[in-house]
Amino acid sequence: MTIDLDPWRRRLDPLLDPFVATVVGVLSLLPLLRMDDGCGCPSAGWWAYGIVAAQCAPLAVRRLFPFVAPLATGVATMAYGITDLPDPPVPYAALVSLYTVAAYAPRAWANGAGAFAVAGVAAVFVVDWPQWDAEDLSVSVLLMSTAWLLGEATRSRRDRAAQAEARAAQLERARAAESEAAVAAERNRISRELHDVVAHHVSMMVVQAEAGPVVVHADPDRAAATFDAISSAGKQALAEMRRLLGVLREEGAAPLAPQPGVTALQGLVDGVREAGLDVRLAVRLPDEPLPPAVDLTAYRLVQESLTNCLRHAGGGHVSVEVGSRAGALHVRVVDDGVGGTVRRRDGGHGLAAMRERVQLVGGTLEAGPRPEGGWAVTASLPVSAAVAR
Repeated sequence: MTIDLDPWRRRLDPLLDPFVATVVGVLSLLPLLRMDDGCGCPSAGWWAYGIVAAQCAPLAVRRLFPFVAPLATGVATMAYGITDLPDPPVPYAALVSLYTVAAYAPRAWANGAGAFAVAGVAAVFVVDWPQWDAEDLSVSVLLMSTAWLLGEATRSRRDRAAQAEARAAQLERARAAESEAAVAAERNRISRELHDVVAHHVSMMVVQAEAGPVVVHADPDRAAATFDAISSAGKQALAEMRRLLGVLREEGAAPLAPQPGVTALQGLVDGVREAGLDVRLAVRLPDEPLPPAVDLTAYRLVQESLTNCLRHAGGGHVSVEVGSRAGALHVRVVDDGVGGTVRRRDGGHGLAAMRERVQLVGGTLEAGPRPEGGWAVTASLPVSAAVAR
């Protein structure tokens, strides 16, 4: 069981300096009190008690005024030293004041206070020469140096603690920023995957469902094939979403199915053809395997482009060309439908997702209507840059 002492420290901290001033005052008054206790020594005058009070009183606010208070104590201590009053065994007030200025005052002031203390001891030694000797001087300088070094050690320890706290806070902020960036990147990735999967399959289902009532009476066999295609697209969409949601629910490493690539484009095109869109596919791949990022990006670009064609091309013809040249994989999807004469209304997410995917592999993307009608999507995906990444 641990006891938290911080609340008590905070409550007692304002009383610490007055307590130190009181203790130092009592110790400094003892030589004067011995003069008045009937031992035959001459009594000390009121001014002697005033000098001691001037020495000790500033210590009650020593940390509030870490230079002015020790300076007042130092001056009063020098005044006491050049009198004929009995000296205490140790100059308590001077030592506490020198420790305070070294520990809490700005470093330049602390260094000046140390030099002032040495000069003060030397001045008292010269003025009060008959009562001082080299041993007294050496002991005084040693005590003052020890008090200053203790204060300097306290300052250094406090500075190191502050620096450590600042570094810890900075690292915590950096970790929080990295975590937020990672979460945002993962959300964007999942959003892109869901958009690609849902938009494509649902678009195919909608197109085929709209064509179903037309052919159900005229061509029952074709209607049955249309409904089978709707069922197949729905099952594929559910499977893809279950895979993504399964990854999100897994605490450890989730088993992942292979991501689609350019070699899966034929199956993608076949599904779109079943939805009634005339698609021509031409793929020319390099001998060496494509980087996974480029392979997936090319597939998603074609998938998103065909989805837009289903929505907007109005039953036109589509040409899909994928080829490799000059160290890059080039993807081009062109349709001659009516979609090029109006603005694509996909909420901006489709084209934005395509641009983001292409940028992630260091490629370029151009998408827009063609002068002769229709729509064109052209992308260049550098293979060497993706391998370097």
